[in-house]
Amino acid sequence: MTTRALAAWLVLSAGGWPGPLQAGADADDYAEPLRRAPAQLSLTSSQEQAVGIRVEQPLALRSAPQIEAYGTVLDPVALANDMGRVETTRVAAAAAEAEATRLEHLYRDDAQVSLKASQAAQAQAAEASAQQRAAALGFSLQWGPLASWSAGQRRALLEALTHGRQLLVRADVPAHPLGSTVDRHAVVVIDGVNVSARVLGPLPRTDGPAQTAGWLLQLERTPGALGPGARIEVRLQAAATSGLLVPAEALVYAEKGSYVYRRHRTSSAAGFHYEAVPVRPLSRVGSAWLVEGLAPDDQVVVQGAGVLWSLQGVGSFSAAEEEHD
Repeated sequence: MTTRALAAWLVLSAGGWPGPLQAGADADDYAEPLRRAPAQLSLTSSQEQAVGIRVEQPLALRSAPQIEAYGTVLDPVALANDMGRVETTRVAAAAAEAEATRLEHLYRDDAQVSLKASQAAQAQAAEASAQQRAAALGFSLQWGPLASWSAGQRRALLEALTHGRQLLVRADVPAHPLGSTVDRHAVVVIDGVNVSARVLGPLPRTDGPAQTAGWLLQLERTPGALGPGARIEVRLQAAATSGLLVPAEALVYAEKGSYVYRRHRTSSAAGFHYEAVPVRPLSRVGSAWLVEGLAPDDQVVVQGAGVLWSLQGVGSFSAAEEEHD
């Protein structure tokens, strides 16, 4: 029996089918009435047992999971080039703006400066300003948190990198949202030795076709010599989050977000109401998810959520189906 056929049987047995089932018709022919099902469902105890519905209370948990990442040692020459581009475009823009201002004043004072010369200087100033903004934006995308450092701080960092006293590492995490927060401290594994690293911040520019989220790490006193482009193992620490733990099978993913089903007892002792509740997944913990949006005493459907969602006829898939695929 297909999921929709099972859903059709449940509605029919509950007396909720919108019309008689025509001879030879399949439950899929009645998908549209199911799509219009109310947000809250009702099942009797026997129907609940027939489809294997099981409920549990979520577990309160505070978690700071470790994030496995791969690191790439960055080339200080690239940083020096980008810093030089930012500085030269800044100086050029300032000089062009000063020249445009000078010629404009001379033109207004009728000091043998033509309007054409003044306008040409203004155009050059505008172009130089655009190049300055482009260089600053490129630096921010490529080097992230270093864009907010002062020029003196960046020069000191570059000197330490040049003399091998420090390393900059880009840590990439596949399929990890960039907006996720991580702890300021990380661990880098070099030749089997754990080395402490400082997380400077996220890197907005993704890593090519892989589209991975990246963080910029700063290392000091590394064992051995690591050249630009070297690959190393990185372990980031996610920021501690508090939430409620539910099994992955309890989550249902839809176009507008993630949901779990919460059960309420009806006025009749023989039945239950089921309500789809939006939740926000925080982090994966083994075969479960830490979520927010529930209360500790909620009765959450941990088995059979996909059947309940199909009963409403809403296109979606459950976390368990995703893992099975």
